[in-house]
Amino acid sequence: MNYSLHSSLLDLSNPFLGSLLCTNLKLPFFNRFRRVGYTNNNQNVHESYATRRKLVVSSQLMPGQLEGSLIWRKQLDDPRRKQEYVRTLLIDNYDSYTYNIYQELAVVNGVPPVVVRNDEWTWEDVRHYLYEEKAFDNVVISPGPGSPACPADIGICLQLLLECWDIPILGVCLGHQALGYVHGARVVHAAEAVHGRLSVIEHNGSRLFQNIPCGINSEFKVVRYHSLILEAGSLPKELIPIAWTSYSGTHSYMENLKSGLISHAYESQTDSSLSFSHSLTDTSNGISSWPSNFSELTQRNNVLMGVMHTTRPHYGLQFHPESIATCYGRQIFKNFKDLTEDYWQKFGSTFIHERISQYPACMQVPSASQLVGIPGSGPFGIDDAKPLRLATRPGKLLGSLDQSNSHKMCTIMSSSESSTSVKNLKLKWRKLDRLAAKVGGARNIFCELFGTGTAENTFWLDSSSVEKGRARFSFMGGKGGPLWEQMTFRLSEESNVASRCRGHLSVVDARGSKRSMFLENGFFHFLNQKLASFRYNEEDFEELPFEFYGGYIGFLGYGLKVECGKSYNRHKSRPPDACFFFVDNFLVIDHCYDDVYIMTVNEGSAAITPWLDETAEKLLRLEHSALQKLDDHVSQSTTFAPGKEGFYAEKSKEQYIKDVHKCLEYIKDGESYELCLTTQLRKIVGEIDSLGLYLHLRNKNPASYAAWLNFSNENLCICCSSPERFLRLDRNNVLEAKPIKGTIARGTTQEEDKQLKLQLQYSEKDQAENLMIVDLLRNDLGSVCEPGSVHVPCLMDVESYATVHTMVSTIQGKKQSNVSAVECVRAAFPGGSMTGAPKLRSMELLDSLESCSRGIYSGSIGYFSYNQTFDLNIVIRTVIIHEGEASIGAGGAIVSLSNPEDEYNEMLLKARAPAKAVIEFQ
Repeated sequence: MNYSLHSSLLDLSNPFLGSLLCTNLKLPFFNRFRRVGYTNNNQNVHESYATRRKLVVSSQLMPGQLEGSLIWRKQLDDPRRKQEYVRTLLIDNYDSYTYNIYQELAVVNGVPPVVVRNDEWTWEDVRHYLYEEKAFDNVVISPGPGSPACPADIGICLQLLLECWDIPILGVCLGHQALGYVHGARVVHAAEAVHGRLSVIEHNGSRLFQNIPCGINSEFKVVRYHSLILEAGSLPKELIPIAWTSYSGTHSYMENLKSGLISHAYESQTDSSLSFSHSLTDTSNGISSWPSNFSELTQRNNVLMGVMHTTRPHYGLQFHPESIATCYGRQIFKNFKDLTEDYWQKFGSTFIHERISQYPACMQVPSASQLVGIPGSGPFGIDDAKPLRLATRPGKLLGSLDQSNSHKMCTIMSSSESSTSVKNLKLKWRKLDRLAAKVGGARNIFCELFGTGTAENTFWLDSSSVEKGRARFSFMGGKGGPLWEQMTFRLSEESNVASRCRGHLSVVDARGSKRSMFLENGFFHFLNQKLASFRYNEEDFEELPFEFYGGYIGFLGYGLKVECGKSYNRHKSRPPDACFFFVDNFLVIDHCYDDVYIMTVNEGSAAITPWLDETAEKLLRLEHSALQKLDDHVSQSTTFAPGKEGFYAEKSKEQYIKDVHKCLEYIKDGESYELCLTTQLRKIVGEIDSLGLYLHLRNKNPASYAAWLNFSNENLCICCSSPERFLRLDRNNVLEAKPIKGTIARGTTQEEDKQLKLQLQYSEKDQAENLMIVDLLRNDLGSVCEPGSVHVPCLMDVESYATVHTMVSTIQGKKQSNVSAVECVRAAFPGGSMTGAPKLRSMELLDSLESCSRGIYSGSIGYFSYNQTFDLNIVIRTVIIHEGEASIGAGGAIVSLSNPEDEYNEMLLKARAPAKAVIEFQ
């Protein structure tokens, strides 16, 4: 075969021909790609985050510089033995699935890997830790957006693959493409973009696939997230194909579930009785051989799914072994571990056993790797990483953070910065058995006790839909006792990277006194300090069945993504970016038993207020007729269209559809797997009865995570009927997320409703949407949870609500003990169901497409209890009333299977319930 020079997908010259063991081959300087949102400094728009990332690959990158001297292995006489653990350097290509790989490797290797983003370390750093410190036994290169031909997408990975020819390396998806690209293969568009869908994989029985069945009818199905591939016909002689797709096409998750082929990602994925020890050419027992020539491959419509180098311990996988729906994913990582052990042992060396004492000591602590890449670790867990910092060369791990990780440095907390005084809190409570039903339920209680006048400065976390155990408790109250205060935060107008975490905070206390401050380190940092300042006795609440005992209730706006290491905000929010009450007097309603709890929090030895007694008396005086029923004048109209009823949309139908097409182009080019495109609908409402509107909305569209918030000082009311939980942390340190992806309208008849529910359940597009977000949330939880603890007890259940059916999954994990509540939120905020995946790149693209700020929409409403439990929703199906205007955000996930017209109709469906509530109420 003639291996001639090929141009890559992006029309860059690819110089990697022949063997790369030579020492005279040089890489050209890669042209920087102009990405979406990028302009020069003379234009009044932003430069994309991707183009500002420092470029590691340059004209100075040269293979072979270390030659044979790189193998600095001491030839000792210790007997060979298997490793207790294998130490992995995990390179993160700014992906949203990296920490799924992290969790798998932590379980398989016996020690968590160290995660480093692809532009965090220089080649000097890599060389130092691999060859001088001997800190790692192998390297895994993560998936990621974009192409290996773009330096901003791939960072240090190309040089790693070139120079580290004596280190075992496994590349996944983008890492797989980088392995091919660096050796001369072409990266091209696949015939079809495949995201969140499954394919049958055949392999040639190589060691990477040991103990994994093979064949067209085998149970080896894998999840694919990619639109680019290595062109099989361009593979150089240095790379051997080891896996490819069957010609049977793609499959949905439900197809595999029906056939019993899906196994849990954190359960054993192999049968110990299986034994496949065939050679590369063995075709017996279902082991397939690669098509005899690439022409045959093309004719059979196979897609290259795995490669290995002929002389180096380098492997690549196009599919995602870490996905929840991939079969035998853990076995692949186990095989890579075994390959690593065998590779080092064959040299007759005990290098892999030469442990510099500080490395195994620090690496067995999950927080150690937080210093070099775990999202959310920078601000609060930095002291826990001190052993690793002291064990390294001065300035090498932290020295580059000022430039490449300024988003982390801007939130680092030190004790000297904190001026928050310690508060010793005491909780008192009283339970009124089965009272709620006797007085007309939660609505009557709220309206009678807190809803008088305009219900100023009141809150109601309202579980108005409690069927099937979706929610159990509601929390309500108003301006309370001496500890009550309101915090309002607005991000700074400055837009440069160094200042994007900063903002203005105003605090109004119970006496009406107001103070303002400028937060250099952002709102999450401040909130974390406040929660850390509380002292309490767990005996005060150990008998209570719920998780909120007093603390902060309010919202986090979508714009706070800039404090979570994400892309900066192109648009400024008109409402505040965060607003919270500190709640000291409140009620809790247990909808399961109709019990009512009266709660009050005081500081230290302060005298107990009479609030408990007074509130109990008010509740006992209530009767069913205490509140006159609201006259819900209901329109008979069943349709809704923006513009016809006073609502106007930020984007026309034509523009929205045009933006869906743009999203599909980004997905086709590998920039994203899924993009949650949204828009805003607005209507001038003037002096509207906001509480009456909320009561009408909850009556028409009850929801498990509904909420009413009235920040009267900000002229802001929030009427929320969200069915989606973002994230919860209970007092057992269990984190739970419940993302929704996939929505369809209810039917007008029972039979039609049943058919629509089945249509949603078996929709390949909706299953793909949901699966991608489940894997994303597993990643977010995996960065702060104990290794091996993240699991999915419920995958793609269809739940029914008043107006829609939705597809819901549940992800849980055990929080690491050294991670704070706020740190957990920062690791996952904003909710992946409202961004897409990979999250960072997707938000960058969405910022360039959306014409206004999302504001509170797509953020979260809920509580942070003073004992650091929390429960937050996703702000959807919500009417925001701010300064006389009602706004509703709506949108949907765009995937490769999306139809633009259908996406526009889905956006209208999601806006319909809150918009109709406003129209009917007026």
